[in-house]
Amino acid sequence: MTIRIGSRRATINDVARAANVSRQTVSNVVNRPDRVAPQTLRRVQAEIERLAYRPSSAAKSLREQRAGAIGLELDARGGAASAEIAYPFLAQLSVAARDHRCHVVTFGSDAPALTTHGYEAMVRAHLVDAFVLHNTHRGDPRPQWLADHDIPFATFGRVWDDPGFTAWGDVDGRLGTADAVDHLVEQGYERVGFVGWPEGSEVGDDRLRGWRDRAAERGVLAEDLLARTEQDIAGAQEAGRSLAARLRPRDALVCVSDVVGVGVQGAVIEAGLTPGRDVGITGFDGTATAQMFDLTTVVQPLAEIVEHLLTQIDVLLAGGPVPEHGALLAPTLRPAASTRRR
Repeated sequence: MTIRIGSRRATINDVARAANVSRQTVSNVVNRPDRVAPQTLRRVQAEIERLAYRPSSAAKSLREQRAGAIGLELDARGGAASAEIAYPFLAQLSVAARDHRCHVVTFGSDAPALTTHGYEAMVRAHLVDAFVLHNTHRGDPRPQWLADHDIPFATFGRVWDDPGFTAWGDVDGRLGTADAVDHLVEQGYERVGFVGWPEGSEVGDDRLRGWRDRAAERGVLAEDLLARTEQDIAGAQEAGRSLAARLRPRDALVCVSDVVGVGVQGAVIEAGLTPGRDVGITGFDGTATAQMFDLTTVVQPLAEIVEHLLTQIDVLLAGGPVPEHGALLAPTLRPAASTRRR
C-alpha cells in the first residue's frame, strides 16, 4: 500500500528530505544507481521503500524520448512592461541554445495567475526535455510541480519558497542599486532617494536594500525621498509627483526598473527640473526603453545568466549533481543623460 504524506502521494522531495540527500541523488538512485556511493544508495533505497515512492512516469518518458528542446512559458498577463526583460531573455536563450545542441519551445498562458497546466501539456506531448522558468515569486506553483514530477528545470530568478533550490541564475539586484548610488555620488549628487515597487516584492525589496545600505554608507541616504509604485509609467509618474516638492538641486533618485525610471523622469520634467542637471535618475534592467529616453540604467547580464541556466540543464539531463549554490551575476551600469550634471 502506498504511504501518503498527509493527503498526498510521496514525492521525490519527500525521499530527499528523509534520506538527507539532494533531489538529484534520489533521481540517480532510481535511474543511474551506479553513480551513487553504496552507503548512500542503501539509505535512499530504504527511504524509497518505506515511503513507497514511485517515480514519475512523465519524467521517465522525458528521459527516454529526448526532444532536444527546452520549454519556456510566455506570460501574456503583464503586457508591454513585463516584456521589457522577457523578450530579450527569450532571444538570448534561443541564440545560446544552439551551442547546447537544443532549441527553445515556447508556450503561452493568459490565465489570471500562473498555473502548471501548460507544463503538464508539454510533458504529456513529449515536446521538451526540461524547462526554464522566469518571473518566479512566492506562491508560484510551477517549481514544486516540476520537482514533484522529477522534471529537470532551472530558473531565471530564485525560487523564493524553497531556499534550498540551487539551479538558478539571477542578476545581483542589491549590487546593481548599490552601484547606481556610487555612480550618483561620483557625479556630485548629494542626496539619493529610491522609487520602488510595493513592499513584499522579493526582487524590489532586494534592490531597495542595495540602495539603502550603500546610500547610508556613502552619507547620501534620503529616506524622505522614498516612494513606491506599480510597474507602469503612469503610476511611476504619480510617485514622482509625490516627491517633486521635496526635491532639491543635486538630489537623485534610484528607480527599481527602467519603466519606473521613465515615469519618474516625466514627473521631474513636469516639475520644471532638468534630469541630469538638476536631479539625477537611474533605472534598472538595461532595456530599450531606457535607451529611448536617455536614462542611465543598470544592465542585466542576460547572456551570462542564460549560459549558466543552460549549463545547469545540461548537467541535470546528464544525471549530474545540482549546483551547491545559485548564481548571482554582476550587472553593469550604462550612463546616459539622466545622470549627466553638465
